[in-house]
Amino acid sequence: MKEIKKILIANRGEIAIRVMKTAQKMGIKTVAVYSTADRNALHVKFADEAVCIGEAPSSESYLRGDKIIEVAKSLHVDAIHPGYGFLSENAAFAIACEQNNIIFIGPKHRAIEMMGSKLAAKDAVMHYNIPMVPGVDHAIIDIEEAKKSAKLIGFPILIKASAGGGGKGMRVVDNEENFVSQMNRAISEAVSAFGDGSVFIEKYVTKPRHIEIQIMADSHGNVLYIFERECSIQRRHQKVVEEAPSCILTPEKRKEMGEAAVKVAKACDYLGAGTVEFLMDDKHNFYFLEMNTRLQVEHPVTEMISGLDLVELQIRVARGEALTLKQEDLKISGHAMELRVYAEDSMNDFLPNVGFLKKYQLPVGEGIRVDNGISEGMDVPIYYDPMLSKLVTYGKTREESIALMIKAIDNYIVEGVSTTLPFGKFVMEHPAFRSGEFDTGFVKAYYDSEKLKAKLDIEAEIAAQLALKIYLEDQKILRLPIN
Repeated sequence: MKEIKKILIANRGEIAIRVMKTAQKMGIKTVAVYSTADRNALHVKFADEAVCIGEAPSSESYLRGDKIIEVAKSLHVDAIHPGYGFLSENAAFAIACEQNNIIFIGPKHRAIEMMGSKLAAKDAVMHYNIPMVPGVDHAIIDIEEAKKSAKLIGFPILIKASAGGGGKGMRVVDNEENFVSQMNRAISEAVSAFGDGSVFIEKYVTKPRHIEIQIMADSHGNVLYIFERECSIQRRHQKVVEEAPSCILTPEKRKEMGEAAVKVAKACDYLGAGTVEFLMDDKHNFYFLEMNTRLQVEHPVTEMISGLDLVELQIRVARGEALTLKQEDLKISGHAMELRVYAEDSMNDFLPNVGFLKKYQLPVGEGIRVDNGISEGMDVPIYYDPMLSKLVTYGKTREESIALMIKAIDNYIVEGVSTTLPFGKFVMEHPAFRSGEFDTGFVKAYYDSEKLKAKLDIEAEIAAQLALKIYLEDQKILRLPIN
């Protein structure tokens, strides 16, 4: 077994603190790296040691794998945890760690490379009888060839960047007339985001649910699936609300999807924590979408319902331990919700709304967990993803978890920037969400920022009138003569 006494966390914000908490619980020292913009950040204060690695832009700091490895070597670090984003799915960085005798807490570089290309991933799993959305099995740049393929598949179709993720280089095309313009936009966006303009085309699944399976694999051939997460509430193809378990999966369907996810992991000789993502249509047929070769943003909901610490398991398998749990040992207990609290204006197309946090108070209480990365009096930097925290609630039932989330949102005080908290409350209170009858088109179908703004204005006015009434009543009491 490999020894891990000190871990460098090659990330920032809430995920850096989240990893540090588990490392410290395991008696492992932690090293933070930070940019000049993050010199006063919470993750810097939380770590045992901290080193500045560059200027504010991530290309000069958090994406500088060479600098990070230099720091790791100088401080005699045994392992590097990449968190999510930044270098977490960078095969070259995983190789560099290996070459410098530093454990990369994640999969081997071959798995990252294979699953990093959506086409290579599809090719790897097609031999395992895993359902896939009908489409083109090779990358396309030629627009005329793409047009012919689209007509054969049948509209609506989805254009996706082969090297992509996070909704970039992705376009839904409903008819032939719009195809060329959307294809050009997808290619342009893919080149800008990934330096690779190749795209592929597949049938667009109408009214899809986005359901993902958490897996954990060790180096001894054991692979577990730790149930599913429902991730269908999205804006711009990116998740905002997640929950576990999904309210539409039967035990039989859960087992079927879980076993499919295990096959995907075995197809690329996977190691560590990973997520296999599926689309599910309105008839509950599921199709392989992709695999994320890292810890997911939304991992806390899985931890809440399984009672497991996924970061601890990551560290254990990275140092060569075998998983002691068996699939039959795992049980779902209760229900968990997660809202990603972004510094975004949900009244204005979710545009980033960074600035100075005048007031910042987190909700507390039983069943409430906040994975937080910022504090009152700090600036939300413009250089990075605008996530402030992840608000997680846990209850015995889905209804209890939703009710607790609404209460937690009401008690989460933020002044200075706009956040996704009002949007989260809108989702929790919406009949379609509460009934479980929703899909990835929820925001487009139901969300009206003007109506929400009007509702919030009315609530604020009522609160102000109530406060004034209480104040006047108090004044009357104070004026009463003393006998």
